[in-house]
Amino acid sequence: MNFKRILFICGILGVLAVGLGAFGAHGLKDLLPPEKLITYTTGITYHFYHTIGLLLVGILIKINPSKWFSRSAICFIIGIMLFSGSLYLLATRELIGLINYRWLGPITPIGGVFFILGWLSLTIGSFNINNKDAAN
Repeated sequence: MNFKRILFICGILGVLAVGLGAFGAHGLKDLLPPEKLITYTTGITYHFYHTIGLLLVGILIKINPSKWFSRSAICFIIGIMLFSGSLYLLATRELIGLINYRWLGPITPIGGVFFILGWLSLTIGSFNINNKDAAN
């Protein structure tokens, strides 16, 4: 995955994080019970953190291309979709009619595993940084 593609995806994910966060804070505040709002907020928090992480990985790829950094970026994107996406759906499922979709719950930890794999890939990639191009 190259820098330009990551930057583009980052922009989209950032827009979605802000938009969904504002929607949750203002549009869902009176529609969801507090525990569902906490679930929704957790999705937003991880969405934001990993969008910023993705941006930083993109910058690393620009400085020092690495298959491990690319893997990290892909894992962060998948993690956001599965982890945060499933939390958004779990929090709002009564509102949008997904009450009988029990498969949503197990998707969240799979997304979490992708987040872990993304950070692990970043760690492995850091061992392979070309020392002449990297700051000490």
